[in-house]
Amino acid sequence: MNDFTTVDLLRHGEPAGGKKFRGALDDPLSPLGWQQMRAAVGDFRGWQTIVSSPLIRCAAFARELAQQLDRPLEIVQGFSEIRFGVWEGCGVAEVHASDPLALAQFWRDPIAHPIPESEPVADFDRRVGQAWATLLERHRGQHVLLVAHGGTIRMVLRRILDMPLRRLWRFEVPFAALSRVHWFHDPEAEPRLVFHNGRVA
Repeated sequence: MNDFTTVDLLRHGEPAGGKKFRGALDDPLSPLGWQQMRAAVGDFRGWQTIVSSPLIRCAAFARELAQQLDRPLEIVQGFSEIRFGVWEGCGVAEVHASDPLALAQFWRDPIAHPIPESEPVADFDRRVGQAWATLLERHRGQHVLLVAHGGTIRMVLRRILDMPLRRLWRFEVPFAALSRVHWFHDPEAEPRLVFHNGRVA
């Protein structure tokens, strides 16, 4: 068995409906979104298991890929996107036009300036953390593909990089971005971000 678990983190491609806060909204991928995700994985076949958020913009592609590669697929509720409360379904430009201060404060510190009626960021962090710990335990030593969301992937990467929770939005996770992490089994070894928004080989 490997001394570490490798997890590739793939964000979903462009959803139908344009740029908006769609944490809990279950919009499907657009045709471009499908193209972006298929291009991101290319012909790579090294994953032993595919894990996905249940939302269709992740799960539909994960299901297609699992069938193509003949790999097991796990749908995990804990990897769903954060719920954006009163901003759900609103365009980013729309929110900026109506309340630019609230948007700027949320980007700067989502702990101190939460969105009304949204899932608290600390709760989101715990939810993703529990799902992540279970993934690492279940698939110890394997190479796993996790298909998830921008916020979910940020929560995983902030653990790898030991970033404060309030700095969650400090790096970009574009549509169909692919990142790789190594999580070492030795508790004294530091986890490692191998690449971010790169390509598999």
